[in-house]
Amino acid sequence: MSYVKMIDRILAYEGGLSLNPADRGNWTSGKTGRGKLKGTKYGISAMTYPNLDIKNLSRRQAIEIYKHDFYDKLKPSILRDSTVFQLLDFAVNSGIPRASKSLQKAVGTTPDGIIGPITCKAASITDDFDIVFLILADRLEFMASLSVWVSFGRGWAKRIAKNLRHAAQDI
Repeated sequence: MSYVKMIDRILAYEGGLSLNPADRGNWTSGKTGRGKLKGTKYGISAMTYPNLDIKNLSRRQAIEIYKHDFYDKLKPSILRDSTVFQLLDFAVNSGIPRASKSLQKAVGTTPDGIIGPITCKAASITDDFDIVFLILADRLEFMASLSVWVSFGRGWAKRIAKNLRHAAQDI
């Protein structure tokens, strides 16, 4: 699967400008009500990119950010595409360390948040079906444990359900 296809899937979830004041990601400080409410656009948040002009962010710029800051760090040339897509989407929502730890738990390595040679070797000998579905289960458990699940959980659960459908196509 190409990077473009992965990004098209993610951008189908991540839309235009969101200025929801209850979403900590929309604040430059990463804390609700603190800093500037600059929002999130195409999934690129003020919390992660406080100096970026979120309101005027173009789709092309968002795609470049995803490539450099997320995709390239997930070992796309070593891991299988179905795993990379699930990690990429998880990382966009919850950060690379959280997504990486989920992969490590799925393949039975120490969850330190860094995808290195031990994790890649373990992933290469673990069934892709198992990896993807364990990542999705871990993601749902993690998100359901967050205090903001009441506000955002329905949307997150729908996204994970869609990713289950993608997994059925990809594996």
